[in-house]
Amino acid sequence: MIFWLYTEAEILIIDAKYESYPWQARLNNTHSAGGRGTENSYSNLPGTPITMADQPKFKLLPKIMNGGIAGIVGVTCVFPLDLVKTRLQNQQIGPNGERMYNSMLDCFKKTYRQEGYFGMYRGSGVNILLITPEKAIKLTANDLFRHHLTTKEGKLPILREMTAGGLAGLCQIVVTTPMELLKIQLQDAGRVAAQASGTSKSVPKISATSITLQLLREKGILGLYRGTTATMLRDVSFSVVYFPLFAHLNSLGPRKSDGSGEAVFWCSFLSGCAAGSLAALAVNPFDVVKTRLQLLSKGTNDTQYKGIADAILTILKVEGPRAFFKGGACRMIVIAPLFGIAQMVYYFGVGEAILGYKK
Repeated sequence: MIFWLYTEAEILIIDAKYESYPWQARLNNTHSAGGRGTENSYSNLPGTPITMADQPKFKLLPKIMNGGIAGIVGVTCVFPLDLVKTRLQNQQIGPNGERMYNSMLDCFKKTYRQEGYFGMYRGSGVNILLITPEKAIKLTANDLFRHHLTTKEGKLPILREMTAGGLAGLCQIVVTTPMELLKIQLQDAGRVAAQASGTSKSVPKISATSITLQLLREKGILGLYRGTTATMLRDVSFSVVYFPLFAHLNSLGPRKSDGSGEAVFWCSFLSGCAAGSLAALAVNPFDVVKTRLQLLSKGTNDTQYKGIADAILTILKVEGPRAFFKGGACRMIVIAPLFGIAQMVYYFGVGEAILGYKK
């Protein structure tokens, strides 16, 4: 289901539909992972009857807006770190142990020295453009699936939380795959050009538009979905880990004094940081495989892979198990503030304020 394509009329119909299920009411921010307890309940008092007045409406449109705004703010803050992560993951050690970057800091220094400040934001335009629907789909879909998977008793067992997260991750790949494909080419262009500078090989300048047109011309729309399976492995597994972990961490913090039951903003930020960094490390092997499979312009001595299985076996044989965690620390540093900021902004209620809805 792709929520971005809903019309406002359809959203109002969906809102009305949700109101017809008293047992699906949300209290204490349960569906967006903010409620107390490991199995979220709808009432703070045992035996309290659920009435229609107790039910907050599930407003889809403001949630989509919140998710999009959260994505833009988050990715703008952490993009230079993501660029370094991509270059470290694509870097392969030469036959004599030589490498272009020795560490995360070394990569930062060399990139800034060779490409300047704006070089650190290479590929950010397409990422910011596509992160809006990507984060809108991911965060809203998780809320929606949690809403539907809640039991009639008002509880959401851990297995259902993981299912909701996994389905949200599955929904987002329709946007994530082309976004990641274009972003990786632009982020890694500096590394490929630097490798070619000492040889007779020339590397043409690229842009998101030129890459897109070339892929569409040569392979059609499916060309933009190169590496879809690897992207799905990473995003689904990440969401399965991240969303339940965030829900339980966020439920431990203090609540706002306005009676909404939501966690205070710094609790959502810290919960997003902690859950994001742990989930990122857990799925880093899939991210390494995906990044290498989606790279179109290979550098000097870079290996060509035939598929996911070939990539995993080749990396394991040639570079060893540690290669699957290349850029892992950098990815944790990227994902932690990205999701911390995104979750915090998501709960600010900007979409509700713009549309005139009560939170």
